[in-house]
Amino acid sequence: MSDPYCGYGRSKLAAEEIVLDYHARTGAPVCIYRFPNVFGKWSRPHYNTVVATFCHNLSRGLPVQVSNPAHVLRFVYIDDLVRAFVDYVSQAAPDPARTHYEIAAVYTITLGELHDLLVSFQAGRKQSLLPDLANPLVKYLYSTFVSFLDPQDLAYPVDLKTDDRGWLFELVKSRAAGQIFVSRTRPGITRGNHYHDTKIEKFCVIQGQGIIRFRHVFSPEILAYPVDDQAIRIVDIPPGYTHSIENTGRGDLITLFWANEIFDPQRPDTH
Repeated sequence: MSDPYCGYGRSKLAAEEIVLDYHARTGAPVCIYRFPNVFGKWSRPHYNTVVATFCHNLSRGLPVQVSNPAHVLRFVYIDDLVRAFVDYVSQAAPDPARTHYEIAAVYTITLGELHDLLVSFQAGRKQSLLPDLANPLVKYLYSTFVSFLDPQDLAYPVDLKTDDRGWLFELVKSRAAGQIFVSRTRPGITRGNHYHDTKIEKFCVIQGQGIIRFRHVFSPEILAYPVDDQAIRIVDIPPGYTHSIENTGRGDLITLFWANEIFDPQRPDTH
């Protein structure tokens, strides 16, 4: 709610009193919310929401002003707000005695933390690095940030690593969930032939045909899993198994890979 001592705040309080008076005279159900700051897609920068202004400017490389980094902000997300409205009007019979309602999810963050988080979104974008999407506030702020990207700047190149085998690039990375990368392997070429101590992976061929081979490091037995784009399936790669994928088809082999950690060249866990 706005400052009740300013004109805008007094007008909102007066409107609330009018609604309550109508409720008292008629018994009609009324629903009153007092929102903290609302944020989300399609909000207007340089108007009345710091999230919109920061997202707009930072996504375009423009400066922002952080007046007091320690200032605490309280937020509600627009979709939570709309969902609450829909739930209210969908009730068969609203409680006539209840007049005031609250949004269940209210998020708290300092201005400095908000700034640093949005800066990290911009920096991580070209690195294919996702934030911690398990945190609801981070997830909603990230969606809001992406909604403010310049429509002429939605695409960006990948760091394509090429050699005689084909190419490979990282699609997305997450400190909490690992990374996804994509490879193209030429006919007759084999990738891998290594094992990991702790890292686990998943392979999924989405174009072409090949064979994924496994061998436990303490066993001579070789397991073979044929894979192709006609019967797409996901193959788990346990730790402690040497593994490889060979392109046995006539065309290129396109494979999606997931690993449970981001590749660290200082500690690759690849043997």
